[in-house]
Formats: sequence, C-alpha cells, structure tokens
Amino acid sequence: MPEMLGTVRSDNWRRAFRVELRAEAIGLAFRGWPVLPGTYPVAGHWAGRDGSEDTTGPVPVHADWQERLGTKAEQVATWWTGQPYSLLLATGRGYDAIEVGDELGRRAAGVLRSVGLPVPIIATPEHRWFFLTRTGSALTPELAANPDVALRGEGDWITLPPSPFQHGVVHWRVKPEVCGWQIPTTETVQDALLDAVREPGTRPLVTTARD
Repeated sequence: MPEMLGTVRSDNWRRAFRVELRAEAIGLAFRGWPVLPGTYPVAGHWAGRDGSEDTTGPVPVHADWQERLGTKAEQVATWWTGQPYSLLLATGRGYDAIEVGDELGRRAAGVLRSVGLPVPIIATPEHRWFFLTRTGSALTPELAANPDVALRGEGDWITLPPSPFQHGVVHWRVKPEVCGWQIPTTETVQDALLDAVREPGTRPLVTTARD
C-alpha cells in the first residue's frame, strides 16, 4: 500500500508540473520566445529522449530541435500533452543568457537594482544564475577569462522556470513581467557583472597567477 501511494503521489506531481509547464510554454511561444521541450528528472536520471538518460541536465527531446524553432504556439502546446518535459529556451536566436554562480549573480543583481534597471534572472537548484539578454556580442576578455562566467548563445539552450530538477525547481529571481518583458542588451548585463567582479570588500572570484 505505501508503494502504491507513492506511485500515485508521483503521478499527481508529474501531472501538475506538466500542466504548469505547458501553460508557461504556450504563453512564451505566443510572445515569440524560441521554447522547446527538454528531458525531465525521474529517479536519479533524465528521461524523455532515447540515449540521454545519463546526462547531468535537461537536453532537447527532439533531435531536430533547431529545425523546430519558431513553431507556432498551437503546435508547441502539443509537445507537452504526454510528459512533464522541462521547458527550454534556445539561445542565440534573439535571446542569449549569461550564466554565473549564485554569489556573483547576487552581486550583479544588486548592481542592476542600484541603478533601477531590473533584468530577467533565472536561478537553478544547482546554484547557477542566468541573466537573459538580447543576442549580441561575445563576453569581454575579463569575463571570458572568469571560470564562473559563461555565455549561452548559438546552438545552446537554458532551462526555464518552472522546470523541475532532481533536487528542486528552476525559478525566476526576477520575472520578465517586472521588466515589462524588455530584454536588456548583453552590454548592460556585462557592465553590471564587471562592476560586481571588481566590487571592493568582497572575496575575489578570479585568481590571477603571478610570476
């Protein structure tokens, strides 16, 4: 009986997430966001695509996912009718994301708040933050050399809320609604990150070797 109850709870949990993820996917697709379904966590692995069960995070369900970008919202809705697929955003197609650790993310968010410029920010249960930007230039040399910073651009993707991970749920630190759905330039976010990295009185995030 306990095992049966656990199965029922698990099924209800997946069903609830599927409905919420589907609704979010439809809403973003209507706004022109290049969303796509990704694998989802089940008992310590990622399910939903053959050959990807042992990956460390969600990957696109469809092998031809790049060809499906720009699909109309009505068709996007059908992708979430069967399983609680993760919600992914393809980057490099109008939207990029700058990924940082949570410590640097908090400091950069503080810099942006101080100048009255909130931007959409996502946080994962794995202590990574993603600052959404419009597709633009590469990282500055200083940020590119920082092991705590990565640019997600062409050919890549990020995970959007409310996708579940093995130990938690991806969530918005700053929702797009707060910014009026305005996505900043990459230069705006990179300037804030550079200020956060150079902020005095904090533990350095980059160690430079000395001769």
